[in-house]
Amino acid sequence: MIKNRLLVSILSSILFISTLSISFGQSPTNPFVYGDPLPDAPELAARGEYAVGVQTMDLVNKNQLDILNYGKGADSLYNRPLKVEIWYPAAAGSTDLISYDEVMGQNGSPTRPLIPFTFLGRATRNAKPVTADGSFPLVIVSHGYTGSRYLMTYLTENLASKGYVVVAIDHTEATFRDAGGFQSTLLNRSLDDLFVLDEMARLSQQNDTFLKNLVDSDNTALIGYSMGGYGAVNVAGAGYSPQAAQLFGSMSSGSKALLKRTMGNPEFEASIDPRIKVIVAFAPWGMQRGVWNAEGLAGIKIPSLFIAGSLDDISGYENGTKAIYEGAVNSDRYLLTYINARHNVAPNPAPAEALEKNLSIDEYLRYGDSVWDMRRMNNINQHFVTAFLGVHLKGKEDFKSYLVVDENAEKKEWPGFKPRTSVGLELDHKSAN
Repeated sequence: MIKNRLLVSILSSILFISTLSISFGQSPTNPFVYGDPLPDAPELAARGEYAVGVQTMDLVNKNQLDILNYGKGADSLYNRPLKVEIWYPAAAGSTDLISYDEVMGQNGSPTRPLIPFTFLGRATRNAKPVTADGSFPLVIVSHGYTGSRYLMTYLTENLASKGYVVVAIDHTEATFRDAGGFQSTLLNRSLDDLFVLDEMARLSQQNDTFLKNLVDSDNTALIGYSMGGYGAVNVAGAGYSPQAAQLFGSMSSGSKALLKRTMGNPEFEASIDPRIKVIVAFAPWGMQRGVWNAEGLAGIKIPSLFIAGSLDDISGYENGTKAIYEGAVNSDRYLLTYINARHNVAPNPAPAEALEKNLSIDEYLRYGDSVWDMRRMNNINQHFVTAFLGVHLKGKEDFKSYLVVDENAEKKEWPGFKPRTSVGLELDHKSAN
């Protein structure tokens, strides 16, 4: 009898594990791909109606200040290269599995050498774009320091399937492969974002690109994570503080180049681009270092969605993302908080290669969180970003209901969440003054 019970127990365990694997789509013929909905994914995490195409494009922003060599040459100018990945609604047909080439590690680090790896996505390389449905809103995605254009494919692919053209930037001198001095990131984030916006608008009007008539650049969202959030908040209207310009000068041989992005500077005020309708800032860096003051944050006048972990130890929470949210008094804004999460609220999950022995733990912690399942975070991000952009870029009035929730997820089930699953979250909202 005991042997029979033991056998039944073992067989039941095997069946449970097999069922669990199937439920998460993890099988040789149907692998789990970053961004796939888990069984407890909220409603708007699901992919949209479109197949997804993807292409890589190399851009060049001419005659830019070479801040890493400032003071070494007469003008210290260079033609700044930017590689971008573009996801877009593709013509009818099945979306293929695609392999993305990425690296772990840190350029120039003796303890963290670059380690190539690949991971799967759901897109078709060089697919023919949809042409019958007009142009699509533009979403520009900006990674952290360091990072890459592939850091958030769970979101970029997802948004493209819902009728957006999504452009993720490899910020030169700030990627895993080419990371350089931090002053390049401080100066170039907002400049890169605005240049890419101009390029997408230009290319959409040219006959010899796949982007012809595809991009509605007058209807743009900017999504940034960490240092990408630093740039997004600035582009949205929050000029940097005098303290930020001083910090930058101390790191760059006395350069005053960042003054052009500070509050009150006429050149900064003239750069506020009405084509950018909203921002989504994941764990934006800078507030805890005095990058903005009250006057600067009051300059944000477009809707904003901030997303952060309550224990963020890189950008800060109470003195970081939440302080930005509180200070953006002229923005209709939301703050989604992952309770007990740290900084990594935006990336893809850690690749399998990050689990290898004898690697720096930073290879895992570049992606992972020690409390939250990143696949779950990814699904929640898909849900709320879909709702937020749907309201403001596509005029989906019915999506507003997903943003009207009880502040504390544990008190009442949130719209779009399955029973017992809206836990560990808070969503705050404040209207513009």
